[in-house]
Amino acid sequence: MLRGMSESTEKSTSDVPIGPSSNEDNERDHPDGEVLSLPSFVAGSGTLDQLVDTARDYARAAASDNTLKAYAKDWAHFARWCRLKGTEPLPPSPEMIGLYLADLATGSRPSPALSVSTIDRRLSGLAWNYAQRGFSLDRKNRHIATVLAGIKRKHARPPVQKEAILAEDILAMVATLPYDLRGLRDRAILLVGYAGGLRRSEIVSLDVHKDDTPDSGGWIEIFEKGALLTLNAKTGWREVEIGRGSKDQTCPVHALEQWLHFAKIDFGPVFVGTSRDGNRATETRLNDKHVARLIKRTVLDAGIRSELPEKERLALFSGHSLRAGLASSAEVDERYVQKQLGHASAEMTRRYQRRRDRFRVNLTKAAGL
Repeated sequence: MLRGMSESTEKSTSDVPIGPSSNEDNERDHPDGEVLSLPSFVAGSGTLDQLVDTARDYARAAASDNTLKAYAKDWAHFARWCRLKGTEPLPPSPEMIGLYLADLATGSRPSPALSVSTIDRRLSGLAWNYAQRGFSLDRKNRHIATVLAGIKRKHARPPVQKEAILAEDILAMVATLPYDLRGLRDRAILLVGYAGGLRRSEIVSLDVHKDDTPDSGGWIEIFEKGALLTLNAKTGWREVEIGRGSKDQTCPVHALEQWLHFAKIDFGPVFVGTSRDGNRATETRLNDKHVARLIKRTVLDAGIRSELPEKERLALFSGHSLRAGLASSAEVDERYVQKQLGHASAEMTRRYQRRRDRFRVNLTKAAGL
């Protein structure tokens, strides 16, 4: 399941062959679906072995690749830390984990102190890894809970949010793109991502049709009034409607049609790479990092926040800037924005709104002051 464990320090769990059964030590060393096997008292057979493989595939699909990569790195870091301190990560020791959290908060050479949110994420990663190895980590244990509470009380800061890309910004960004094949693709990525309020992983995981590829994250349907995206997203399946724009130059659906037509894509991934000369589309699905790089590059080319140094400008924007931009710019009822972004609560949607609704309701005046 840990397909993201590609680094040499993190791939010991995926390189050992797994047979129809494995002993307890191996199961503790190899987390997730890789340890799924028949009980030792059950004789293997072709049918049962095939079901083991099927169960492993389902286990690998239980979390996203990015989540698994993060959890793998969390475990690798904790395991190295334990061995540097002369101990082992297994079985879980609340006392040692409390010391580990304290070390993360204070920082030790050459590693800087981590933010509270990162420490909390590291702890979640450890709990997940222990569960995959057959252990239970009690986060309420006093050695863990009190240390974490103290870290939050002493070091917690307001969350740092990425800047929203507003309507005027996205227009300036797409205007910097050429009208060659690569430019058509990148224009469609920006406009579809913005109008759909999509995560960068959702953008690149799209296929032309349902079930075109095994790694599909959704598919598109184009109608007269717009495009319908069916997404298997972070929070489950959802439909995203992207209506046609007021003019072709800025219409996300028109941009998508242009890319598919000139790239001659009628099957498989929607957004793929191009040949070196830029004249031909390949069959290789783009990585979600391409979306982040595209946003940063076009932000610079469009001169957005040009009053700041380049390094600061680049740090302000990311893939989430598209989602925050839609939430901040769309002057519609909040529930429609919430549905488009796939949020379970209105409160989560408000976190993405950088400028809307502030002081729209004045409770001071309403209270008679």
